[in-house]
Amino acid sequence: MKNYQDKSKYTNTNVLEKIIEVTVKSSMALALMAAPSKAIGLSFTPVGTYATGVFDDSAARITAFDPNSERLFVVNDNIVGIDVLNISNPYAPILDFTIDLSLFGNFGGVNSVAYSNSIFAVAVEDEIIINPGEVLFFDNKGNKLNQITVGALPDLLTFTPDGTKLLVANEAEPTGYLNFDIDPEGSVSIIDLSHGIENLTHNVAGFQAFNAQVDELRAEGVRIFGPGATIFGPGATVAQDLEPEAIAISEDGTTAWVTLQENNAIGILDIETATFTDIVALGFKDHSLPGNGIDASDKDGEINIENYPVFGMYQPDEIASYTVGGKTYLVTANEGDSRFYRGFDEEVELRANSLPLDPNAFPDADILRQEGTIGRLEITNSLGDTDGDRDFDELYVFGGRSFSIWDEAGGLVFDSGDDFEQITAKLFPEFFNSNDDDNDFDNRSDNKGPEPEGVAIGMVGNSTLAFIGLERIGGFMTYDVSNPFEPKFISYTNNRNFSGDPEDGTAGDLGPEGLTFISAEDSPNGKALLVLANEVSGTTTIYEINSVPEPGTIFGLLVFGAAGKLLLKRHNKTTKENSAF
Repeated sequence: MKNYQDKSKYTNTNVLEKIIEVTVKSSMALALMAAPSKAIGLSFTPVGTYATGVFDDSAARITAFDPNSERLFVVNDNIVGIDVLNISNPYAPILDFTIDLSLFGNFGGVNSVAYSNSIFAVAVEDEIIINPGEVLFFDNKGNKLNQITVGALPDLLTFTPDGTKLLVANEAEPTGYLNFDIDPEGSVSIIDLSHGIENLTHNVAGFQAFNAQVDELRAEGVRIFGPGATIFGPGATVAQDLEPEAIAISEDGTTAWVTLQENNAIGILDIETATFTDIVALGFKDHSLPGNGIDASDKDGEINIENYPVFGMYQPDEIASYTVGGKTYLVTANEGDSRFYRGFDEEVELRANSLPLDPNAFPDADILRQEGTIGRLEITNSLGDTDGDRDFDELYVFGGRSFSIWDEAGGLVFDSGDDFEQITAKLFPEFFNSNDDDNDFDNRSDNKGPEPEGVAIGMVGNSTLAFIGLERIGGFMTYDVSNPFEPKFISYTNNRNFSGDPEDGTAGDLGPEGLTFISAEDSPNGKALLVLANEVSGTTTIYEINSVPEPGTIFGLLVFGAAGKLLLKRHNKTTKENSAF
């Protein structure tokens, strides 16, 4: 058994040998670093930002772009509306107008927007979340074209590639876990637009056919533990417990893959028949293995990325698909999520003496419970009692702190391991695992770390790139995923000013939620763009993607301002310590 008091730092040296490129912008700061790599040479420069001035109230969440009008629809949940930005000049996005969704119903929130064939679709939830929600359709001038009722709590929207169908993930969360609380059934609404926007029809794909398979699904690793359920007994039906979050669709528009985040699973959907053909448990990530380390404590005052005897539930939020060699591959951002409702909270800390650990499985329990190891790590109480004796034989944490690539059947092809924490630790040691609303060092290590949430796929040149947003520390990772079995890390870009105050607008972008890739062919300025909607800072930022000089040489280090000085200090130190620079 490993001695968990003997800590080492930055255990995955392979990460440090990859290209490291960072763009950091403060009020007067721009820093750029690069190291040798065979990966494609690209830079990501923030060229334009629209700021709502609203802090920590979801004023910029998800975006969708119309190349014809060069307008960007941005979900602004703070006003339950859509901000429509003109980005014909990406360097100076301006607000054209705002769509007030309260004009069309009594809505509790707006969750998503999607675009296809000159039509924008917007998902809104009812004031009472267990009631059916709505999808509204607009043209690029903000005129409402139609409206249709869907399932409870509609979340992310996805059009089929030809734009003839719109799929809606109806998350259907419960009101609580007490007697008489209601848990609606999760589903996917499939809206048919093929007969024109005036003649919408839709089918609903639910999970009722799997209700009788609850024991089998649990045995496979699907987490089903709805209202009334504990680790010792059943609760909600399968159909009630599954909560669709996001959707990816095959290139031919026939199959969809639906993330079931809280359930740590993916549903496979036949779009034509509106039938789920399978529910696939995603399995667990072994954090005791090399390359799968985590920083597990927010109170040790250090960066300690270690291997521990815990398993990570991938629990992806957003999902995207792409095709290689005629096969579909799925890219997920493994955010993690716990259930916390009236009458139920599945998060517990290992240090709690009331959390019984099996002495045979954890002979070093006293060490593990310490704050400097995994004592403060938030784990689930819904898993881990493998022999039914009411103690924990295994420990499971929320999220994978990574992104993954899966095949069409839901088989794991690639996982980025502990790349995200290794890279952010190397580049932002003073602000490692900071939260999205403050600059405190290490305060997210006990709970999902950098927390990858959003994902987008785009072609730049001959390369397929995956962009993964990090909700907490901010910014996004870029990988070349042209070969799904051997992705290459390209860069980490963060438009956050750690010397600024998050609450007064001087901290730059905070809390990226949604990412939208705009190809060079569709771009207003003929260059590929990436748009990030940042829900904590209420900002929408446009990045321009350009080629950089031949990889393999240090091509420059420009440093201005507080954030740049911190990077320069770290750069000078690591130049002497590590041959990667």
